[in-house]
Amino acid sequence: MQPRFVDLHTHTTASDGTDAPRDLIRRAASLKLAAVAVTDHDTVSGLDEAEAAGREYGVEIIRGCELGVQGQYGEIHLLGLWLPRHSAPLDAELSRLRGHREERNLKILDRLRSIGINIGYQEVLDEAGGESVGRPHIARVLQKRGIVSNFAQAFELYLGYYGAAYVPRTLLTPEEGVNLMADLGAVVSFAHPMLIRCPPSWFDEIIPRLKEAGLGAIEAYHSEHSARDERFCVELAARYGLGLSGGSDYHGMAKPGVELGRGKGGLRVTVALLDALKARRKRPVDDAPEVL
Repeated sequence: MQPRFVDLHTHTTASDGTDAPRDLIRRAASLKLAAVAVTDHDTVSGLDEAEAAGREYGVEIIRGCELGVQGQYGEIHLLGLWLPRHSAPLDAELSRLRGHREERNLKILDRLRSIGINIGYQEVLDEAGGESVGRPHIARVLQKRGIVSNFAQAFELYLGYYGAAYVPRTLLTPEEGVNLMADLGAVVSFAHPMLIRCPPSWFDEIIPRLKEAGLGAIEAYHSEHSARDERFCVELAARYGLGLSGGSDYHGMAKPGVELGRGKGGLRVTVALLDALKARRKRPVDDAPEVL
């Protein structure tokens, strides 16, 4: 039997992707992916549409979210996989994050305005179209206006940590973020750890703390990870008794060259890896009560 493949890290128009949730799942079906985790940034608003499409197209859907938290060396991203359908604690935190995002977006636009770049917030909202509005949407407006030549340049010159209009986010600590989603029964994975600019030894400080808070896995397989990065993550996970996850981090046209299920061409995440993660779930999601 041919191995079957999955993608456990994807984005839709609910955050900063360009495919609507239904279109993402239709694409997954055309690629014969067995399962897809929809993990939009700081929102779960696209999950019901994705699940409906999954039933229509025969693709297993993992309800997920990519939560940003504040680490020692900048922002850390955590993937929550198998989130419950309803959770008052998670909904409250995501609502708080959306409020902070809006405040931050307005401050960024103020800083751009102070250097002669006038962008209205409605233009950013129109570009976003979804619930989770952030820097990627401002970057697209800058690119469409011809102020930058590409998405990466928008972050390099204006929106990234060293950019002229950078504004930091107000975020949970890594332990708080892990604990929030793990307490809901989710498997929490440390997303693309090798994209963090930090000494390798730092992982031996942070991972034990996050495991104690409920971390279940490390995303070893990612579009931006080299073979050496993958080996590092596999060894790190083994050292601390954690599982492995993997996904393309697909954003549609927002990340040209990153394909659903394949990343930049060599990524393949098998159903066997998904099954191993399922074994780490605290309880079947279908049996989980609403969290109030």
